[in-house]
Amino acid sequence: MKTKQVTKAEVISEVADKTGIDKADVQATVEAFFKVVKDSMADGNNIYVRGFGSFVNKKRAKKVARNISKNTSIIIDEHFIPSFKPSKTFIQKIKNSKKIQELTHS
Repeated sequence: MKTKQVTKAEVISEVADKTGIDKADVQATVEAFFKVVKDSMADGNNIYVRGFGSFVNKKRAKKVARNISKNTSIIIDEHFIPSFKPSKTFIQKIKNSKKIQELTHS
């Protein structure tokens, strides 16, 4: 079995169905949430959502990267990348998911 990828539009539709809120309002809220996360992280702030996880900026150290086929190397400067770290309760929910276990054992 293959896992399904859920699109942002499908998430918006499902939230609208579960809450009874108009799809346009849900879309505006979801878009605003993503904008706040991106802008906050670009400003150097991390986002912590209790019971869900953390959006954090991870520091990557300066390193030398090699292109073996051309026998060249370049220096990649220290930089930050956005990362998501799920909460313990989120991790437990996935570990205990019967659906996930079925997907991995088929």
